[in-house]
Amino acid sequence: MSDGGDGLRERKKRRMYSVLSETAIGLFLEKGFDAVSVAEVAAAAEVSKPTLFRYFPAKEDLVLHRIADHEGEAARVVAEGPDPVEALRRHFLAGLERGDPVTGLCDHPDVLAFRTLLYGTPSLVARAYGQVERDEAALAGALGGDLDARLAAAQIIAVRRVLAEENWRRIAAGETERQVRPDAVAAAERAFARLAEGLPGLTARPRSESR
Repeated sequence: MSDGGDGLRERKKRRMYSVLSETAIGLFLEKGFDAVSVAEVAAAAEVSKPTLFRYFPAKEDLVLHRIADHEGEAARVVAEGPDPVEALRRHFLAGLERGDPVTGLCDHPDVLAFRTLLYGTPSLVARAYGQVERDEAALAGALGGDLDARLAAAQIIAVRRVLAEENWRRIAAGETERQVRPDAVAAAERAFARLAEGLPGLTARPRSESR
């Protein structure tokens, strides 16, 4: 019985995170991030302000919750096989295939509006950059944690970021996801091939050692 109760509580908690975040994002898209107070978000979600802060200690967290699942993703991916660069290449190409917004290859209006909100708000940009730094540190840890691992992680994270930014740039300029995809795939293949050439012998640390 306790497992069922715990599961229900966890589902309710996740649902509340989602409701608060999506309510806030809707208001921010409509009025602007700085024009909406936390109290206004709480009222729209029909919760008290203290309740909202129990879930999201900072206003920026309400927005970044939408992309929180991607934090530490690169570190998790390298555990999928003995070749970290190959695992990350496959993962990025799979993201391009399904139009995952994290690859930049997504022309859905809601996604484009969210990206404009995120990167058009200085405080959100700063928090997003913090997530990138944590991603890089986690990946470095998964690769062994030494200087070579940190250098490799920095290169890998930079390649993923630049590839995504180029895709977003073209879509923001008016091209469609379908138009951009062939070049995006070719660019990713080329970039990861160069990573593989420049990082020979790169391996991931076993999970038991990376904790």
